[in-house]
Amino acid sequence: MKIKWYGHSCFLITTDGGLKILTDPFDETVGYGLPAVQPDIVTVSHDHFDHNAVNLVAGDFEVVRGPGDHRVHGLNIHGLATYHDDVHGAKRGDNTVYTLQADGLKVTHLGDLGHTLSASQIMALRPVNVLLVPIGGFYTIDARQAKEVAEALNPDVIIPMHYKTPVMDFPIAAVDDFLKIMGRGERLHATTLEIAASDLLPQGRVLVLDYV
Repeated sequence: MKIKWYGHSCFLITTDGGLKILTDPFDETVGYGLPAVQPDIVTVSHDHFDHNAVNLVAGDFEVVRGPGDHRVHGLNIHGLATYHDDVHGAKRGDNTVYTLQADGLKVTHLGDLGHTLSASQIMALRPVNVLLVPIGGFYTIDARQAKEVAEALNPDVIIPMHYKTPVMDFPIAAVDDFLKIMGRGERLHATTLEIAASDLLPQGRVLVLDYV
């Protein structure tokens, strides 16, 4: 499996069989370059401009929205209902956490999760192999809450997302706070991570991707 980061919460996940899944596409105001890819599937965690710009994605694809079990192009994707804030959606509405299973891996994309997880949500999500977790705060969980969520889910690989970079002006924190709180982290100096089920030891690796 290949996982490429386009910035913010947008990843291209390519399975060994060549299926392409694009997560949370953004519009041009976010600051990153628009993904130059034609995916088979696009997931949308919630309907905000920096996560739902499916109209700007090229090609013919299926859109996955909302909680429940989705079977698309032979791929199982489960959506778990959560919130975009810590007051049950009163400020920013709902958020869907997606878990996809492919190549012997479970990849969980937390979207714009705005709260720590309940015991039942943790049980519903575990086990997790690759966790894509927002860390920037303000709109989502912050670095300390992200650590709590990561420790609860106990993934093999943690990839931070939705944080401040030089190309965007959102009032969110940079990745350094998260790395400091976690006490570890490896900057890959690459936009893409190639991973297989046989690569999963040791657990809890924090890997920082460059954006495209």
